[in-house]
Amino acid sequence: MKLEIPGKPKPYVMAHRGNSATCPENTLTAFRRAFDEGADLLETDLHVTADGVFICIHDSTLDRTTDGKGAVADLTLDQIKQVSASYGRSEFTEERIPTLAEALAILPPGRFLALELKTDRFLESSVCEQLAAELEAAGMLERVVILSFQTARVQAVKAAAPSIPTGFITIKRLIPKAGVNLLGPFWPILLINPFYVAWAHRQGQPVCPLDPTPDSRLWLYRVMGCDAVMTNDPGVTNRALGRL
Repeated sequence: MKLEIPGKPKPYVMAHRGNSATCPENTLTAFRRAFDEGADLLETDLHVTADGVFICIHDSTLDRTTDGKGAVADLTLDQIKQVSASYGRSEFTEERIPTLAEALAILPPGRFLALELKTDRFLESSVCEQLAAELEAAGMLERVVILSFQTARVQAVKAAAPSIPTGFITIKRLIPKAGVNLLGPFWPILLINPFYVAWAHRQGQPVCPLDPTPDSRLWLYRVMGCDAVMTNDPGVTNRALGRL
């Protein structure tokens, strides 16, 4: 896989759950602000509701980021849409947990989406086929990369959509993992193994360090040749890169 975004310089900027520094994470407002601030890629998390709808939320429950409670897998979309995704911030009380379809609908031309699979529901062939069909119907198969800490999940989606790029995130594996298209090592791994990025590139794998607050290390990622950087605050990171 070549991570190439025409007209954009590397390292590309990947917004971690949208602009999660100034907005509630994984909300449409956070996504829009990230794009407004020049994010090249949007990273968000996927769970599946009780009635089989893909929604963008990191946790398996509503408890941390909303004013509701309960497991996502036990609630229908209608029930989930009743709660505020404000993360306790009064100015965002009208925010709701977005569906994948809603996130896809606001993806600007030329931007890409990274979907982290957060549940073993993505080991089920019917769920993977549903995800592949939804992305294909939206014309997004070429603008999406599927990510997980669990390779079995991305492999299951790959079986349903062979052309879709896949990625592996890790906090402990010190060498690049073969068989995926994008690597997301926890940033200290690059200090322990300074040859990680060069090694990955020899295998044709782009690298985006797992580092939601990267600004003090941007010089290192540039020297190493990282293809993208993740950030909670795309505006700040783009300014640090001299792009805003």
